[in-house]
Amino acid sequence: MAIEQELDLVEISPKAVPPVCKIIDYKKFLYEQKKRDKALKSKATKVIVKEIRFGPQTDEHDYEFKKKHAIKFLQDGAKLKAFVFFKGRSIVFKEQGQILLLKLAQELEEYGKVEQMPKLEGKRMIMFIAPKKAK
Repeated sequence: MAIEQELDLVEISPKAVPPVCKIIDYKKFLYEQKKRDKALKSKATKVIVKEIRFGPQTDEHDYEFKKKHAIKFLQDGAKLKAFVFFKGRSIVFKEQGQILLLKLAQELEEYGKVEQMPKLEGKRMIMFIAPKKAK
């Protein structure tokens, strides 16, 4: 039948009993499948991660400035990666870094929720904040 219609016999699901086949133009089938995959891929949400870097002894003005940026990032729907970078021997101020990140998390509570609590990784103490869904 496929040869008479000058089309291809394509096996759709080989595991079915009996196997399912269709008589279609295979090139057109591949083209439409590629188009469908592309449409699905374009609809998928891309997660944007913005970073904000602090020092263990960040000044109050710098902190407020960076907090404003963090609020803007969260309102735009981006994830926030806030981290305190310890240079040289400043690693002895681990508690100050943790206090700074927890303070930031508390002040950003209405814009996003903490995804990962502050965790020390090498010379960085990292915390992730995910944006709250817009209502």
